[in-house]
Amino acid sequence: MKRSFLAILGLLFIVCISQAAPKPAVIPVSNIWTINTEFAHPQKIIMQNESTNQLKRYWYMIITLTNNTGRDVDFYPNCELMTDTFQIIPAGKGVASIVFERIKERHRNRYPFLKNFNTADNKLLQGEDNACDLAIIWEDFDKKAQNIKVFITGLSNETAVVEHPVAKDQERQPIKVYLRKTLELSYDIKGDPALISGVELQFNGKRWIMR
Repeated sequence: MKRSFLAILGLLFIVCISQAAPKPAVIPVSNIWTINTEFAHPQKIIMQNESTNQLKRYWYMIITLTNNTGRDVDFYPNCELMTDTFQIIPAGKGVASIVFERIKERHRNRYPFLKNFNTADNKLLQGEDNACDLAIIWEDFDKKAQNIKVFITGLSNETAVVEHPVAKDQERQPIKVYLRKTLELSYDIKGDPALISGVELQFNGKRWIMR
C-alpha cells in the first residue's frame, strides 16, 4: 500500500511538472542540438526461463540515431516506460543479456550492427555513416494498464529549470527542478495482457516535451 501511494505521488509530481514546464524550442538556438531519431514501434519477445520453463514477456523497440549537428556530441541517454496505472519501468531493469542477444538475432538482416541502449557508447559521431541502431528493452508492464508512454532523454542537450510546485529548500524557497528535452511516444494497449501473446500496442502519437 505504501509503495503504491508513493508511486501515485511520484506520478502526480511528474504530471504537475510537465504541465508547468516550458515547451522545447521551436526555432533552433545556437549551441542547442537534437539528434535525428527514427523508431520502430515496440514489439514483444517471449523468453523461456531455462530453470523453471516458465514463459516471460519483454517489450523492446529499436531506434536509429543520426547525428547531423555538425559535431560529435556526448550521449547519456535514459528511457522509461510509464503506464496509466502509475508503474514506471526503466529500460534494461531486470533484463538479462540473453534477451538482447535474441533480439539482435531476430533483426540481424535489417540491423546488423544493433547495440544495447543501456550499454551504448557515450559519444555520437557526426554524419550519416555513423548512424547507430539501439535496442531499448523493458520487462513486461502491469496487466491492468490500458495505455503506456515511452520517454527517451539524451537525444538533445536542451534543458530548462522550473520551480517545484510544492517542495521548499531550507530558506523556504521553491526547489529548482532541472528538465531535459524528451521524446514522448504514446500507445494504447489492445487485446488481453493476461495472455502471454495476446496483446498489441497501437501508436497514439509522439511529441517533444521538457521532463
